[in-house]
Parts: sequence; structure tokens; C-alpha cells
Amino acid sequence: MRNSIKILLVTGLLTGSLTSCDKNKVLSPNYEVTSQQILSNVSGYTESLAKVYAAFALTGNQGPAGSADIQGIDEGTSDFFRLYWYAQELTTDEAVLAWGDPGVPDMHNMTWSSSNVILLGLYERCLYQITLCNQFIIQSTDAQLASHGITGNDATTVRNYRNEARFLRAYQYANLMDLFARPAFTTDADAIGSVVPPQTTRAALFTYIESELKAIDPLMVAPRQNQYGRADQAAVWALLARIYLNANVYTGTARYTDAITYSNKVIGAGYSLISNYDNLFLADNNNNTSENIFSIEYDGNNLQGYGGTTFMTHAPVGGSMPANLFGLSGGWAGARTTSNLINLFPAPATTDATNFPNNGNADKRAEFWYPGQNQTINDITAFTDGIAVNKWRNVTISGAQGSNINYSDVDEPVFRLSEMYLIYAEAVLRGGTGGDATTALSYINKIRTRAYAGSLAGNITPAQLTLQFILDERGRELYWEGQRRTDLIRYGLFTSSTYVWPFKGGAKAGAGVADFRNIFPIPDQDRAVNPNLTQNPGY
Repeated sequence: MRNSIKILLVTGLLTGSLTSCDKNKVLSPNYEVTSQQILSNVSGYTESLAKVYAAFALTGNQGPAGSADIQGIDEGTSDFFRLYWYAQELTTDEAVLAWGDPGVPDMHNMTWSSSNVILLGLYERCLYQITLCNQFIIQSTDAQLASHGITGNDATTVRNYRNEARFLRAYQYANLMDLFARPAFTTDADAIGSVVPPQTTRAALFTYIESELKAIDPLMVAPRQNQYGRADQAAVWALLARIYLNANVYTGTARYTDAITYSNKVIGAGYSLISNYDNLFLADNNNNTSENIFSIEYDGNNLQGYGGTTFMTHAPVGGSMPANLFGLSGGWAGARTTSNLINLFPAPATTDATNFPNNGNADKRAEFWYPGQNQTINDITAFTDGIAVNKWRNVTISGAQGSNINYSDVDEPVFRLSEMYLIYAEAVLRGGTGGDATTALSYINKIRTRAYAGSLAGNITPAQLTLQFILDERGRELYWEGQRRTDLIRYGLFTSSTYVWPFKGGAKAGAGVADFRNIFPIPDQDRAVNPNLTQNPGY
């Protein structure tokens, strides 16, 4: 983590050389090192935990390319958040991508199949990270600690690490539950390679994730007391709040009261919104610790890859956009948004970028680039069709470029306080108990006061606080952060013909698609090697 265990990865977990807790120091490779040697003291466990976290940000053992973690997909594409963004944003009204890379065009057109390489990469990335967590948990049991002579405070430290690994495993299983519903399933009870993983059900996986999170809840470091970038108790609560909000989709049983309970726990844990929305996704956003509950860390010099926020800063830059405004040597001219997202915001005061980054819009979250761009999308492959997005920029609050003009320093928040406000409000409106509409309104207006630069002009009245307003507000606040597909499914709009966007279903004007596309297929490649897996319906 930044100033703690942020690393440049040079080998695999527990088998090769590892890196120092100092992000500027990399230990020399030694492929003769064994797990017994590495885990002989607490520092070895710290280095091994670094690998577990680093698998969110890196794609292989050399970086930015070479010795990839995931086979069968271009390594630069195989980063977790880049793949997650493809699945959660490119499939929706919030994003289009100009490129014809394998598997990419089918995502926005909603024509993907079980052989789609993007879905293969995402599925395997999640399972790969789960495998790392399982192995760390196996190696950090109390019996293992005793065998290494690790006792007292050092043993307590490693137990905290083990709980964090359990959280990270639960987080990736929650993603698989949301995306693929019925993935292969293993835990630390299964020695790696000892069994062919069975297939779980969505409801069973929900129960497992919930039970794991509740089990580690009292064991985690208290909110805001862990090192930056590492999970704590609030991250557990935030994930519980998120899965409870969507429990009706996953299990058929609504859990809105629980969503209120756990979002309220986070809200009461001492977090606060930073004053300027624009600063959330800049190169020094690691300083936004008052709002970000858990983040994936990136570092332009020490964590290099072509995914994560390097993708988020480069892919939306092209056309007339000056790369230096974004702290880059050049853009990739790929990602834009549709008119559906643009129309959620008030009209901009100007479209000539004189008031960069939000064009003088009353809502300062409207960070879009208009010059040279057409709001109407006639050709997805033309970068100038669709409005570009300014939200991620590899510059600091002061305007200085990040540490490297080719790779991003921007950290990617996984959970933010504003999402907890939105979860609370939606759960109240959907009939959950333990909350109230007055508090829900106050939370929404906190978000909107910040969005309107501290002005109360953006605040809404009780009559305006509807479920449709919450969906729209989630679009305004959380766009491109990997939430939209899940939101549209929860609202029954993802596949529906009653709500469309450009090229939904492969039609220029947009069209509905079959409901089976609410769940992605189990990749063919995994089914070919695991006879326990059956395909999701419709594929």
C-alpha cells in the first residue's frame, strides 16, 4: 500500500521472490526460496499479503507485460478493474468503446457468448484472486503460525492479515455471484489441486458470503484504523450493504432492512465527503481518506500495467483533448459515454471546454469533453461519436502531472461514502425498516450540496425523492465506477425494451434483449476442464 506495502510484483505467492514493504525497494529474485523460508517471520506474511492485494492492480509477475497471471487473454486487458469496467459499464447506457479488440464489440451490443474472451478473463481473474486468498489463509492458520514459531503480537498481526484475505475472497465471490451467478467454488478447506471445484448456486453463494463477512466483522481492524488501501471493518459493512441491496436479485428475498443497518454502520464510522467531487479521481486521491472506504492502489512508477486507472485515464482521451491536461503522453481514443448519461445532468454553461473540467455545469460532477465530439452516436468505432469523459485524470489537485506520463497514479475507490448514502436512501424507499425518509433525504442532499459546489441549489424536496430519482442520482454520482449494470438489473431495466440506449442489443436506436443476459455465461474454457460445471440458462 502507498507508504506501506505498495509493491512491484516480481513473482508468485509463497513460491518465488517477494518485495519489501517499502514501495521503492524490490528484493532480488530468488526462485529457490520456499514457503517455509518466506513464512518464518511476520515480515514474510506481510510480503505475501502484498501479493494478494497486488493481484487487483497488476496482471503478471513482470509488469506491464510478461509472465501473465491469466492465460488466453491479452495481458494488458486482464487487469481486474478494466475487465470489471467492461462488464459493468460497457454493457450499459454509460459507455461505448471504439476498439474492435477480441470480445469488446459484443459487450455493448449485448451479443456476448460463452466464448467471449473478456468474460473469460474476468471470470478467471476473480478465481485467481480467490485462489491466492485461499492459499494465504491455508498458510496462516494458528497451527501454521505455531509451526513457524510466530507468537504474541506477531501472531495477532498475521491473524489480522488472514481476516483481510477472507474479506478479499468474499469480495471476489460477491463479484462472481453478481456477474456469473453459479461459479466454481473452493475455499481454504480444499487443498489447491486436490479436488475438481464443484459448482455453487447463487443463493448458496450469497449465504456463504454473508456468513464469512459476519464471521470476520468483529475480527477486523476498526474503521479508518488500518493502513491506507487495506480492508477494515467498514469495508466489511460496505460489502454487506451492497449485497443486501441486491439480495432480491440474488436470492429472491429482499433484505432492505439489512442494507439500511450496514450502510448506517459505515455512515456512522466517521467518514465524510471531501469538499470537491473533482478531486476524487486525481493522481493524489490517496489523500481522500475521509471518503474512500476501500480502494485499489496504483502507482505510475511501481505498479505498471494497461488496466486499472491507466485504462481509465488513457482510454477516454482522444480527438481534440490535450493529453497534457490529463497528465498523459497521449490518449488511447476509445471510451465515451452516451446521451443517456449526459441527459441526467443540467445543460452545460459552455461546450468549448473553457471551464474545464465541468464546462461550468451547475452540477460539478458533469465532467465531460464536448469540443469535436458528437452527442449522437452513429458509429461506435469513431471516437468523435459520443461525449468524452474527464472524470479520471493523472494530475494532482495542484495540476501537476502524476509520477509517470504513461501509467496512472490514480487509486480506484471500490467503496465510497456516497454509495452508502445512496444505499440507505434506496433501501428506505423500497420498504426497509430501521431508517426513515427524512434521514434518507438529508443524505441525498449532502451528496447534491457537494455536487453543486457547496450550494443548496441542487437540493431536492421530499416529493422528489423517488426510486427513479435514486437511480438517476446513482448515475450522476457513480458513473463509470463499475455499478451501472447491477443497478439497471435491480431496477429491471438492463434487458428491457422500455429503457434503451444507443446500440443496446446491437440496434442503433437500441432494443431490448432476452432476460437471460442479466447473468453472464460460464466461460467455455472453464467448462471444458471442469466437468462439474453446467452452463447458465440461455447460453
